[in-house]
Amino acid sequence: MVTLKLRGAIMSGALKPGQRLVERELCGIMGVSRPSVREALRALEADGLVHNVPHRGPVVSTISLEEARQLYAARAVLEGFAGRECARFHDAEVARRIGETLTRLKAAAARQDFVGCLEAKTDFYAALIGGCRNAFIERMLKPLHDRMQVLRITSMSQPKRINKSLREVTAIWRAIQSGDADLAERCCVDHIKAAAMTALDMMLKHRAIG
Repeated sequence: MVTLKLRGAIMSGALKPGQRLVERELCGIMGVSRPSVREALRALEADGLVHNVPHRGPVVSTISLEEARQLYAARAVLEGFAGRECARFHDAEVARRIGETLTRLKAAAARQDFVGCLEAKTDFYAALIGGCRNAFIERMLKPLHDRMQVLRITSMSQPKRINKSLREVTAIWRAIQSGDADLAERCCVDHIKAAAMTALDMMLKHRAIG
């Protein structure tokens, strides 16, 4: 329970990259013991979401520009394959689940609910990855998605990105619905390249300002 709450706070952006995670403060906020917090921090460190800094303690992990480039490149390969397989299997139930996440994403975007958009996008990827019926792809993509959440927040926080992202994932869904494996793979890769361009541009701007 403590691990899930801390993970949720990191994934939603409530706990920012580089922010110190002080055990005493976390115990007070969550109403749990220090051993429970320590166990949760160890679990999140194993997932790459928390990093222990010498003489400073645990902090929310940050991502360097080069790490971000590598993460997006790896995700494009794996998720492109997942989209291809989803379309190849042409499972109506998978297409329905993906369509439901898009309905939620559209509704969240219309009311400018940023957290709702992030949650719907997370569920979209879960449905897509689950639909590819490849346990190894799922195992490889899960930590990538967790690690990249801060980049997704950066990307989707930019003006007009949510609407553009919605058009991209809708194209993925339509390709899967039609059973077009080549198109589904291409749409997945194009979507990730567009998100990468936005997030990496913002990282470069922040580095230049800093």
